[in-house]
Amino acid sequence: MDTYHDLISQTFDFPSQEFTVEGNELYFHGFPLMPLIQKHGTPLRLTFLPKISQNIQRAKQWFQQGIEKIGYQGSYTYCYCTKASHFAFVVEEALKNDIHIETSSGYDMHIIRALHEKGKIRKDTYIIANGFKRERYKRYLTEFMNDGFVNCMPILDNLNEIDYYKEHVREDVRANLGIRLASDEEPRFQFYTSRLGVRYADAIPLYEEKIKEDPRFELTMLHYFINTGIKDTSYYWSELRRFVHKYCELRKVCPTLHTIDIGGGLPIQTSIQPEYDYAYMVEEVLRTIQRICREEGVPEPHIFTEFGIFTVGESGAHIYNILDEKLQNDKELWYMIDGSFITNLPDTWALNQRFIMLALNGWERSYKKIQLGGMTCDSQDYYNAEKHIYQVFLPEQGPQKPLYVGFFHTGAYQEQLSGYGGIKHCLIPAPKHVILDVNEDGTLRDWEFAPEQDPESMMRILGYTE
Repeated sequence: MDTYHDLISQTFDFPSQEFTVEGNELYFHGFPLMPLIQKHGTPLRLTFLPKISQNIQRAKQWFQQGIEKIGYQGSYTYCYCTKASHFAFVVEEALKNDIHIETSSGYDMHIIRALHEKGKIRKDTYIIANGFKRERYKRYLTEFMNDGFVNCMPILDNLNEIDYYKEHVREDVRANLGIRLASDEEPRFQFYTSRLGVRYADAIPLYEEKIKEDPRFELTMLHYFINTGIKDTSYYWSELRRFVHKYCELRKVCPTLHTIDIGGGLPIQTSIQPEYDYAYMVEEVLRTIQRICREEGVPEPHIFTEFGIFTVGESGAHIYNILDEKLQNDKELWYMIDGSFITNLPDTWALNQRFIMLALNGWERSYKKIQLGGMTCDSQDYYNAEKHIYQVFLPEQGPQKPLYVGFFHTGAYQEQLSGYGGIKHCLIPAPKHVILDVNEDGTLRDWEFAPEQDPESMMRILGYTE
């Protein structure tokens, strides 16, 4: 009999640094998961904090090694974009690593205030303020600039945004500004050019007509964002080259411009099998920028990145109990989970995103091809394809103890997209959220951040009770 353990070992280079099996049960970063289930139950949302710091340090190391290897003349700065996960435990863990912040909403500025009051950031911490900005967002940014946050940097997203700052920033303030360029979307996208940022042709006129002669403002950063993130594709390299050429053109008329922000982060692993040569991609980014700048005869810029998914994505996991199985025709066997893909992992539904999926127990059992079904009434609430094999296999249920399944690297955007603590499709509750950290002696420490959502909170939100 081939077991589930045989299947995984033959399909992937298993075990890995992240996943191992002992006693036919899965371990995550060296820690057993079944005791957490016994303690907290399911459905369960996990955040493993050490992975956040680990990924930040990995990225810093790749850039530093690449800079030293090719003799790149600029520096590197790591920013965390809060929109990937706004939770305090995520942001505060990231800030332990001497990083900076990228924002996208006026409400982010309340988080920045709270972090400053707690001593987590300083007034010279970079706050890269992106996004199309309502009056509230611009007002908060103006208050920060007037209040001495010297590196609070609005990234101009349209031609009129600067008019607000020119009207409201005090005369004695000196502030840095950036301009976001509207990149071309990837070829399969519905639109040709991003709706965010200014046209390439408008960048120099914007600087010369509205920034150059105002002593309060210096244009120091040019920014662009690629939805696909940094990937080794012709589309990505083409957009990067186009962007760097525009930086060189603008740098020749704007001597204060010295930094670029290459928005769109490094990808995360969505398979047990390593998929990306990160060091190679980072080095190629540096080589491309260096080569074009030398050809154009301009200084190599300092580089900022704003990694969100890469910072927090691989720290997250969702765990479910297989409640029952249903054979709906001759060949479609369904395992029903005690949660929902649409409400808990919306990227699986909206983007057909694949996460790492593994059984938590039952590795000694034989396996079956199955479909995973969520608890909502929506026909799209399912998961039936892994990235490499386009189908899902899990251990047999049988009469043995309950079977559990985990989805890993789910730490970015899922609560931001589905909403946290609100009303979900079919009133499926938000799962219990547990934080994992490592003590100084190497043992695992876990604590409950939030219980599973209760019916009383739903009744209040819906207006049935006060």
